[in-house]
Amino acid sequence: MPALLHVRARPTTPFVVDWSVHPSVILGIALAAALYAWAAGPARRRWNLGPPLEAWRALCFALGLLVMVVSLNGPIHDLSDDYLFVIHMAQHLLLTLLVPPLLIAGLPGWMLRPLIRPPGVRAAARALTRPLVAGGLFTAVFLAWHSVPLYDLMMRDHEVHIATHLLFIAAAVIMWWPVMSPLPEVPPLPLADRMLYLFLVSIPMQLVAAIITFADTPLYEWYVHAPRTWGLSPLDDQKYGGLLMWVPGNLWLFGAIAIIFFRWAAEER
Repeated sequence: MPALLHVRARPTTPFVVDWSVHPSVILGIALAAALYAWAAGPARRRWNLGPPLEAWRALCFALGLLVMVVSLNGPIHDLSDDYLFVIHMAQHLLLTLLVPPLLIAGLPGWMLRPLIRPPGVRAAARALTRPLVAGGLFTAVFLAWHSVPLYDLMMRDHEVHIATHLLFIAAAVIMWWPVMSPLPEVPPLPLADRMLYLFLVSIPMQLVAAIITFADTPLYEWYVHAPRTWGLSPLDDQKYGGLLMWVPGNLWLFGAIAIIFFRWAAEER
């Protein structure tokens, strides 16, 4: 593929468990942790931004960063990049359904408020987090990068793969914002609307998962030529990846809907 600048070689050896570490990932996560600690401590005290950070918020943010470290390094990274589609789908679910809610839960409103004070930034934030825009953006990103041509591009070019993961995380943060926003200036949806919103967001994931699960032939050529791992054929690997997206992925979203429902029911009573 001459148009690509960073074409990866296919793996030729069987998978061996190893904890590979990618400095760019560690550097980015360390920077995010340092900025968070600075905002929660010195910046908050210097500019009197808000009350002390709650311990549970700090724990949520730290867990979100930890899941990113585990997802983008070590065996999960190596298996998803070179050997197994099912592990790649597990990685995508972690980056889109677990990391963003944890990061948002870790952010108090007062920490974000200075960032949206400029009118242009606030207007852009409100526009991006409107349900149709936020859900539509996430759906477009999800559908596009699971299409065969773009998925093949992502697997062959490591720089594109990195950019895709960043795009997934950004789109997922925007998608979760109408459900979990801590900012009154960019408020979350009413509880009943949040349930409908998450249900509608789940539908494209179910459709893609069904197509992948019931395909009669392997869709993603990269894994066809990968060394066989755990005795899975390319088609079985693909089916398990589709099922992982379909069942646990959607159960996670429906679990969120259930939590919102019980909160809504309690408030209605």
